[in-house]
Amino acid sequence: MELTAVGKRYGRGGRWILRDVDLAVGPGELVRIAGANGCGKSTLLRLAAGIERPSTGRVVRPGAAAYVPERFPPALPFDAASYLLRVGRVHGLSAEAARRRAGEWLERFGIADRAGTPLSRLSKGTCQKVAVAQALIAEARVLLLDEAWTGLDPAARAVLDEAAAERAAAGGTVLFVDHDPARLAGRTSAAYRVGGDGELRPAEEEPVDDGSVVAAGGPVMEIEVDLPEGVLLPERLPGAPELTALDGTAVRLAVSAAHSDALLRGLLLGRPAVRVLAVRRREEER
Repeated sequence: MELTAVGKRYGRGGRWILRDVDLAVGPGELVRIAGANGCGKSTLLRLAAGIERPSTGRVVRPGAAAYVPERFPPALPFDAASYLLRVGRVHGLSAEAARRRAGEWLERFGIADRAGTPLSRLSKGTCQKVAVAQALIAEARVLLLDEAWTGLDPAARAVLDEAAAERAAAGGTVLFVDHDPARLAGRTSAAYRVGGDGELRPAEEEPVDDGSVVAAGGPVMEIEVDLPEGVLLPERLPGAPELTALDGTAVRLAVSAAHSDALLRGLLLGRPAVRVLAVRRREEER
C-alpha cells in the first residue's frame, strides 16, 4: 500500500489535518501509527481504507481493505452472527465460508453463546469484539485497526494481538493505532508519528531495530532455516535479523531474544512457510 503526497482538509479553507504524507507499506508489514489525540491518526486510516478521499495526493492499495473504526455503531438491525455473515458476503465469501469464519471468530473471542443476540443488546465490550471480528473474517490484503483494542478484556486483546501478527505473517499489510506504547512491541516492522503540523515522520521513541542485534544488547537467538532456491524472505522481518548464508540453501537469522518469538511466528506462518532447522541461543551469550 502506498500513500503519495497525501493531504486532507475539510472545506476549501479548512485546516490541513494531514499534509504531504508519504507512506509505503509492503506485504507482511505490521506498522504502528502514533500521535496525540486529534492529530489525524484516524483520518489517515480512513484514507488508507478508502472511506474518505484525500484532498491532495493519491492512495494505492494492493487489494481489499478491512477496517475497525474507532467507534462501532451497535444499533445495526442484526444479531452478531447474521451481521458477520453479511460482512463476509460483502467481501466475496460464499455463504458457507462466511458462516464458518463467523463462527470461528465468535468462538475465538469467547462470544459464541451470543451469536444470536441483537447487536443493540450486547455490552460495549462484546460489541467491540464483533467489530473486530468483522474486519478479520475476510482475511483482507489490508487490515486497518483504529484503537481496536479499546474496550476489550485482556483475553480478547491477546487474541487481537495474535490475529494482527498472523495477518502480517500471512502476507497482509497491517496498520494500527493504539494508545498503549507496548502494544505489539517486538512485532512491528516500523512505527510513525503524526505531528501537530499534519506531517508523518518516523517515531523516534518507538523501538524500531536498526538491524544490529549485537548493538542492541541482551541475549541473541540464532534461527537456522532452509530456504529453497527461488524462495525469498520478506524484506522486513520482526526484529530486523542479521542474515548469514550457510551451506546449501540454509540461512541463519540472528535476532534479539525479545523478538525471536515474533520472528519464528512470521517464518512459520508466512507464505510460503520456511522449514526451521534449529533454534539456539548465540554461543557467546551462553
